[in-house]
Amino acid sequence: MAAETAAHGPSAGEYIQHHLHHLQKNFSFENVTQKNIIDFSLFNADSVFWSILLGALACWLLWLGARKATSGVPGRFQAAVEILSEMVENQAKGVIHNAKSRKLVSPLALTVFVWIFAMNAMDLLPVDLLPLAWQGVTGDHHAYQRVVPTADLSTTLGLSISVLLVCLVYNVKIKGAGGWAHELVTAPFGAHPVLWPINFLMQIIEFVAKTVSHGMRLFGNMFAGELVFMLIALMGGVWAWQFNPLSGGFWLGVGHVIAGTVWAIFHILIITLQAFIFMMLTLIYVGQAHDAH
Repeated sequence: MAAETAAHGPSAGEYIQHHLHHLQKNFSFENVTQKNIIDFSLFNADSVFWSILLGALACWLLWLGARKATSGVPGRFQAAVEILSEMVENQAKGVIHNAKSRKLVSPLALTVFVWIFAMNAMDLLPVDLLPLAWQGVTGDHHAYQRVVPTADLSTTLGLSISVLLVCLVYNVKIKGAGGWAHELVTAPFGAHPVLWPINFLMQIIEFVAKTVSHGMRLFGNMFAGELVFMLIALMGGVWAWQFNPLSGGFWLGVGHVIAGTVWAIFHILIITLQAFIFMMLTLIYVGQAHDAH
């Protein structure tokens, strides 16, 4: 009976493909499917929803820490927020020497770290928990729902493009429009007019490369982590369908528990490290906007 039931269930490939598919909507909020690699006629509604929700949660937690701050002996939550804020501020001081700029950039970096950490941490939830809940709400057993926004390239590139815009603003603010325009055509090879097109091209390549690598690094790590969790979930699924202590499928259940526990513990380091790296690169790129060539 178990084998017969399993025959009607999705294959491993179908299971992974379903979990890697986003809930996609056009701007009339109709269900659509992306056909091209780049398609601006639709958006991933699940990534947008979870990004906004977790961003609001991150801001609320930081606001709560600031609101409940006291001058006496801090509680655990206040101490954690203070340690985190001090860590970010110290990193900002080492990269951005303009105290006035740090009044905006330091809170921005802190928000980026907490927000990305929260989005990354969604990977620690059971793979099928929220997708099955969504299918129950909609009544559609094939409904799509991905809950890790940073495993979506559109999210991570959106974040990196936002950092690029901040860098461009500070380039103009610190150096002036004329000063930055002069830098675009004279760095890195010199101010000779013959070199202006080459310098400008190199500057554009640098901005594009930094932005793409900034977003791709976070996406690649989180996508890979999500995929590993799906593979571990499949081990448990095979065990559940073929439960028999005398068969090899039984030991897949043991492997599922061990592998899932080990990977989850290791992944806590990954999600923290990726949030920290994204925050540090944000500080470095904004700091570079303050430097003259």
